[in-house]
Parts: sequence; C-alpha cells; structure tokens
Amino acid sequence: MAQRLLIMGPQGVGKGTQAALLAKHYGIPTISTGDIFRYNLKNGTPLGKQAQAYIDKGELVPDELTNSIVQDRLGMDDVQEGWILDGYPRSASQVEALDAMLKELKTPLTAVVALDADRAVLMERMKKRAQIEGRADDTPEAIAKRLDIYAKETEPLLDIYAQRGMLISIDGVGEVETISQHIIDQLDKRS
Repeated sequence: MAQRLLIMGPQGVGKGTQAALLAKHYGIPTISTGDIFRYNLKNGTPLGKQAQAYIDKGELVPDELTNSIVQDRLGMDDVQEGWILDGYPRSASQVEALDAMLKELKTPLTAVVALDADRAVLMERMKKRAQIEGRADDTPEAIAKRLDIYAKETEPLLDIYAQRGMLISIDGVGEVETISQHIIDQLDKRS
C-alpha cells in the first residue's frame, strides 16, 4: 500500500531524521518544502522566480504560491508510490489546499505522524545543532520564537487530523531507531 504521510512537529523534534528513515523503509521520497523552494529558486523555474520576488523584498512567500509549488511536486512521477511531506501544511488554509490537491490527484493521505518533545529538550537539541552546524540563525531567542510560532499556527492543525482519525502521535525523545520502529508499527497497524 502506498504511504502518503505528513510528518509534523516543532523544530528540533527530529522530523527530518525520521522522515529519512521512513522514506528508506517504504522506498518513497521525502518532500521538504524547504528543499522544493531551494530547487525552484536554484533552477529558475517560473514558480521559483515568483517566490524569489517575495524573498528579495524580505516578505514571506504567500500561501497560494507555496500551494502551487507543493502541488507541482506532488504531480511528479517519483511520488506515484507515495511520499512523506515535511514542512507543509502550516496553516488551516494550507490544509484545505492540500485536501483539494490530493482529491484532484486521487491520492488520499494515509496518516499524519506528529512528533513531540518537551520545550526544554527542543531548545537544548537546537542549541547543540547550532554549535555543530554553525547556524547563526539558531540563537536561543530565534529558537524560542520559532517554537512559539509553531505552537500558535501549526500545532492546532493536529486537531484537524485527529478529528479525521489520521493522527499518529509519537514521543520524539529516545533512540532514533526505536522512535522510527514505533512509527512504522503504528503505520503498519493501519494498513
């Protein structure tokens, strides 16, 4: 059965790591909205040029354009057997847009994997990541702000998916492989 998954959770919870392990396990690509944006910008696609105009002005790329970029990616050949979407949707309007895309593509969502961890754990993980990767944008203040934005804007979307019976909540603290196996076990129960 094709897996079409959303992976959600606050920054630093391990979404990227778990998405990569799930992608390998199921033989499907991970689609990170950040990667899609970088691809379109680097290759100067029409969508990338539109996004660049907003970025150059220091503005957020509007939902309509983000939705178009995601829809374009979900229509590509390599995702016919499934995908893992990381970083989208981030708002209620994006949930509606994704619902419409999946209906049009006749590719229903399988499940939403929500990773969670205590805020102090997330702050510590991102502080370590900033040191290892030399990320100047990962100051304690910036990290706290991003966690606040997630809690306010994206976390409420989990309720939408819970009401639909699609939410799998996973503790993002522990051994990486144990967390991954727990997710796979929960997904396999649904198949």
